[in-house]
Amino acid sequence: MNTSVRTGVWVVGLLGTLVAVTLASATIGPVTISAGSVADIALAALFGGATDAPASHRTIVMSIRLPRIVLGAVVGFALAAAGTVMQGFFRNPMADPSIVGVSAGAATGAVATIVAPVSIPVALPIAAFAGALIAAFGVYVLASEGGRTPVGTLLLAGIAVQTFLGAVVSFLLVSAGRDLREAIYWLMGHLQHSTWTEATVAAAVVVPGFLGLLAYARDLNVLLLGEEDAHSLGIEVERTKRLLLAVASLLTAASVAVAGVIGFVGLVVPHIMRLLVGPDHRILLPTSALAGASFLVATDTVARAGTAELPVGIVTAAVGAPFFLYLLRNREVRTP
Repeated sequence: MNTSVRTGVWVVGLLGTLVAVTLASATIGPVTISAGSVADIALAALFGGATDAPASHRTIVMSIRLPRIVLGAVVGFALAAAGTVMQGFFRNPMADPSIVGVSAGAATGAVATIVAPVSIPVALPIAAFAGALIAAFGVYVLASEGGRTPVGTLLLAGIAVQTFLGAVVSFLLVSAGRDLREAIYWLMGHLQHSTWTEATVAAAVVVPGFLGLLAYARDLNVLLLGEEDAHSLGIEVERTKRLLLAVASLLTAASVAVAGVIGFVGLVVPHIMRLLVGPDHRILLPTSALAGASFLVATDTVARAGTAELPVGIVTAAVGAPFFLYLLRNREVRTP
């Protein structure tokens, strides 16, 4: 079976899984709504048809549950795609989307906005997005020397910037006062009070960015051979590295800006899919992204299904960390 056919089969299967998880998630809540009613309401809204569902059910599905589910799918899609690229870029199984300081930068911008007396509604996501991109750009500048950006230096610079920004966030939390609870909740990752506007804006950044990464999937495969071999095979190594790093950081920044810091999606999901489909990024990248979307929708469903709603970042960590340790224990964590 050639690469295109394999990719198509996996993508169709994972899209079906995502639809099933979405329907199941939309049925769960204080008011139980059947999967058939959810599908009927969604199709009527999408194509302008009529539905026999009660008005209250239509409001719950279209204004509360589906915006949250769609945003969760977009964020999971972006984090898993970025994690796949970062693991391939660094050739390190422990790499994740936050490795170049993106999450730490976003956290700094968001917490600073929460602590400061800023009342502009969109100030927090804008500050988080800007902080993420500034941190990633700073890491890149610190690691670059003579027009080259050694991967090892980039990794060390990312660790140093993360540590420094972590100290800044800790200082801001100490100064938070009455805003401490809101700041900590954001840092744990959340999808509560999601809106269609947030989902649309995030998708407008994530979809073009993902297509850009997908166009460079073959180049990422070649980079795994080493920079010298990649150069000899006609790859513009530094240009490709800059583009992959920039777009992966952009996807992560967009996700963290709307959902806070959600861990383990970009670390665990690419590993699972690498075990299933192999290391070829032409297959691994789209399948990891779709699996990440389903994973985050499922974990967020668990987060809101109990008597007290939990930040989704707690659930992804609770599920992801033991599973990653299992893979590590069984020698299934492989270098890309």
